[in-house]
Amino acid sequence: MFAVIKTGGKQYTVAADDLLKIEKLDAEAGSTVTFDEVLMLGNGTDTTVGAPLVEGASVVAEVVEQGRNRKIIIFKKRRRQNSRRRNGHRQSFTMVKVTDILAAGAKPAKKAAPKKAEAKKEEPAAASDDAVTPLFTAPEGKADDLKKISGVGPVLEKKLNALGITTYAQVAAFSADDIARVDDALSFKGRIERDNWLEQAKELAGE
Repeated sequence: MFAVIKTGGKQYTVAADDLLKIEKLDAEAGSTVTFDEVLMLGNGTDTTVGAPLVEGASVVAEVVEQGRNRKIIIFKKRRRQNSRRRNGHRQSFTMVKVTDILAAGAKPAKKAAPKKAEAKKEEPAAASDDAVTPLFTAPEGKADDLKKISGVGPVLEKKLNALGITTYAQVAAFSADDIARVDDALSFKGRIERDNWLEQAKELAGE
């Protein structure tokens, strides 16, 4: 049995036990979601086409994980204007597993109790989301007051220090690759270039 469903402005052909990557849904891993926009149902030689939806039909799925796709770099340059802008974007997605395809009047099968226990065990892992992996080797000596850079507050300064960024000289010497790595680690979306961190750091390092 198969069905064609619509979600996130896109159409998908699904069958039982299919893994499907769709536009992000507001649901936690382990929870159940129901897709009511069913455009077509098929079972062997019998096919029902909706007008536009198949009345009473639905598809039930279990959320496997919430994630984000690989980063896409958007680079814009204005000719002869000395203007360059580099931004990154990572599209969020939800991975679901189809558990039931229901025709009109059918009811979903009951889930086994252990599934809920597994979902609860996975929750504590979310506490590590704020952990930051060092990207640079912090130089020896006294750290500079990075809060003097426009847009950097106490919380952001701690995150930068955790990445190994402690001095103005480090920021002033950032390469395009360094900027991209920090952007990705802290989800800055081009903030370093937009706020001219490198120029600010050069001035502060020369004081």
